[in-house]
Amino acid sequence: MTLKLVIGNKNYSSWSMRPWLALRGAGIAFEEIVIPLYTEDPADKARILAHSPAGKVPVLVDGATTVWDSLAIIEYAAERFPEAGLWPADAAARAHARSVCAEMHSGFQALRNECPMNLHRPVRPVELSADAKANVARIEEIWRDCRARHGAGGPFLFGRFGAADAMFAPVVTRFHSFAVPVAAETRAYMDTMMAMPAFAEWVQAGLAETWIIARVENV
Repeated sequence: MTLKLVIGNKNYSSWSMRPWLALRGAGIAFEEIVIPLYTEDPADKARILAHSPAGKVPVLVDGATTVWDSLAIIEYAAERFPEAGLWPADAAARAHARSVCAEMHSGFQALRNECPMNLHRPVRPVELSADAKANVARIEEIWRDCRARHGAGGPFLFGRFGAADAMFAPVVTRFHSFAVPVAAETRAYMDTMMAMPAFAEWVQAGLAETWIIARVENV
């Protein structure tokens, strides 16, 4: 049975991008269902609720099994398709990857608020708060540490593409769209991610969307 992934607008939905990129980047087949977010049409909200009582996307449907929340979906996919290698094989590296994914999942609120994901946005900088700058510094530290400790096998955070890269993918778009000043090694990792066929596919589809969320466009 084909997996179904219910997602929001590709232009804006950072949480949808994470499991979508994990599945696509790992070569796991799925059908996508796109439901635009924050519309005034009650039918759109009803469509989301039909897939998950949480009323949010993303949602993964695998037959009788429904999984919601980006990180939970990635964990489920890693268990369901162990050959995809979404987590590192080494136990210490795997624990490290899970830790940075959890930190991404629950943190960096200032950066999220001040630099919302918006692929349509012309590339230009904004003045970041001290908290957002601290978020940027911490993310750069995470990427640098992952690459130094576990990146010998390839250009991604843990060598080969995996869950950690998928969880941080929307940050790559934020750093790019808001022209955030970063170190050369950070830029090199961003270039690696943006060159991924799956990443480029998501961006191209997001740029083709015509739905508008005004409060995001005004940032």
